[in-house]
Amino acid sequence: MKYCADCGSTTLITIPKGDNRERIVCSKCKIIHYQNPKIVVGCIPEIEDKILLCKRAIEPRYGYWTIPAGFMELEETMQEGAVRETKEEACADVEIGYLLASVDVVRVGQVHIFFTASLKSTFAAGEESLDVKLFSKDEIPWNEMAFESGVFALNKYYEDQGVNNGVHSLKIDHKNPKPS
Repeated sequence: MKYCADCGSTTLITIPKGDNRERIVCSKCKIIHYQNPKIVVGCIPEIEDKILLCKRAIEPRYGYWTIPAGFMELEETMQEGAVRETKEEACADVEIGYLLASVDVVRVGQVHIFFTASLKSTFAAGEESLDVKLFSKDEIPWNEMAFESGVFALNKYYEDQGVNNGVHSLKIDHKNPKPS
């Protein structure tokens, strides 16, 4: 960020008084422009022991399978975001269950949050999906999954066997995943 979003003056990178890390600060009005992780929300829609997955029609990872998920919007809860993303990607209605997993994807400044969900309607490919399909556990295309965070959430879902065992977390920092 070269220019202040508030006043248009140039910015500089400095450690503000009372802070402990470099921030982008306006050279004129002194506003601090924080850069924080973006939140991705999604769910694992289940019906009759099958999971709904979407084949991506967008980059990154075009043509790979994924859990319905995407960036959270302002003025919505995490659960509302997961419901919206499922509707957008799979034209499906879901009822959110419990918080299943959180994944810190440090290298891209994101936090991925996944819920369990019950599929409550029919489904079809939305604008961001090439295909949507129900998979039993042994049918999931594990080698064609788009994101490590989704694979982690699916594995925890199956390990829990439908019981709320609390939130599972993972840190992905470069190429060294660290369960926590």
